[in-house]
Amino acid sequence: LPFVGFVTVKLFHLDNITGIILLVVTSSPGGSYSNWWCSMFNADLALSVTMTAISTCLSVVLLPFNLLIYTRLAYGYDLAHSLDWGSLATALLLVIVAVACGLYASRRMNSHEFNLAANRLGNYAGLILIIFSGFLSNSHSGTRMWDRELSFYFGVPVPCLVALTVANVVTLWQQFPKPEVVTIAVESCFQNVGIAMSVAIAMFNGENLARGISVPFFYGLVQALLSFTY
Repeated sequence: LPFVGFVTVKLFHLDNITGIILLVVTSSPGGSYSNWWCSMFNADLALSVTMTAISTCLSVVLLPFNLLIYTRLAYGYDLAHSLDWGSLATALLLVIVAVACGLYASRRMNSHEFNLAANRLGNYAGLILIIFSGFLSNSHSGTRMWDRELSFYFGVPVPCLVALTVANVVTLWQQFPKPEVVTIAVESCFQNVGIAMSVAIAMFNGENLARGISVPFFYGLVQALLSFTY
C-alpha cells in the first residue's frame, strides 16, 4: 500500500500537502474500524484483530521508514526532512498504547457487557472524529470537499481500491476460506486515518490544515463505502 500511494502521488501529480498526507495514510497501520466491519459481516474477526495489532506494532518502524523513502522519491530530500517526525511518533505511540490497553482490559474484565460498552464508546469517539475532521476539511472556501481539483477525487481513492482488489484476487486464487478472504481484503485497504489526521493537525495551519486533513477524511469515506459495497 505505501508503494501504491507513491505511484498514485506521481501519477496524479498531487501537490505537496495532499501527497504527503496521502503517503502517511497509506503507510499507516490498519484501522480498528476494520474489526467492526469484519464483525458486522461475519468475517474472521480473530484474524482481523490480529492483523490490526501486528500492523500497529510494526508501524513503529515501517511507517516512518516508508514515509521517508517515498516522500524523498516524490518531493525531494529537503521536504522529507522538514516533516514533523516528533508528532508522527507521538501519534503512533498513542495508537499502540490504546490497542494494548484495549486487549488487556478485554482479557482482564472477561465480560461481554464490558466489551459491548467499550465498543459503543469507540463508535462514539470515531463518529466525533469524523465530524471534527469533516468540519476542519471544509473550514476554508478554497479547500471545501466540493471545490477540490479532479486529481484529488480520483487520486485519493486509488490506493484503497487497488489494495482491496489485489488482496481479494490473491486470496481467492490461493483458495482461502471465504471469511478469511473478506478479512484480508478489508484489512489490506482499511487504514488508521486518525494518525494522518493527527499529523496534519500538528504540521499545518489555516488553509493548509484544511487541505491536509481533507485527505484522510475523504479516504475514510471511500474505505467505508468500498468495504460496505464489497
